[in-house]
Amino acid sequence: MILAANLKTNLTREKTNKYVKELEKFLSGSKSAQEVLVFPATSSLDKFSTSAIIGAQNAYLAQNGAFTGEIGLEHLEEFDIKTILIGHSERRHILGETQEFLAKKFAFYMSHGFKIIYCIGEPLSVREAGHERMMEYISAQYEGIDTEYKNLIIAYEPVWAIGTGLTPTLEEIENIHKELKKKSPAPILYGGSVKVTNAKEVLELQNVDGILVGSAALYLEHFCSMISYADEIEKLAGEK
Repeated sequence: MILAANLKTNLTREKTNKYVKELEKFLSGSKSAQEVLVFPATSSLDKFSTSAIIGAQNAYLAQNGAFTGEIGLEHLEEFDIKTILIGHSERRHILGETQEFLAKKFAFYMSHGFKIIYCIGEPLSVREAGHERMMEYISAQYEGIDTEYKNLIIAYEPVWAIGTGLTPTLEEIENIHKELKKKSPAPILYGGSVKVTNAKEVLELQNVDGILVGSAALYLEHFCSMISYADEIEKLAGEK
């Protein structure tokens, strides 16, 4: 399974280094078989000694240049980073990144062979408009995206559930992941108020290949527990 921690605008470089060191102690001690990714804040990127994959929360679609406030491919290469998060709802809805822009960013980092976690999801108003409207909205977020890209991971995050403590029912998560599987062969993660108290149930669902965790991942012991849940689930599946 894939377990990703999006640290957002949290943890200084010093705190992030401590976080990654402690995470690595856990991973090496538990011999976890999961694919673990961590996305630190931009100013906290570094060359970490860890088996976890370190990714960028954002970068501009350029090697470098006159793009004030952004970082480019050159900055990621300095830290040997080849993984990026694209399309998160906070980039779409707060920072105004359009589908056209996201598709260009996707194409740029795809051309450089990056592992891409591409986020999709609907706001509450769209969900309340009915299933057909919701799927139309989500389908539009695939426009311009190469859904067959070999290094693609999809993250389904209902916007209304992010940071609110609200989540769809387990049945709703399972059903929408089943529909999304028809759109791309890529693994699909669930995100949106994933926490230590519901992560195991989510990870046990059909067509859920992992989780993208936001604020709950700031509690390292909680994130490590989620990794352990995934190990337990895979062990039990292997025994059947």
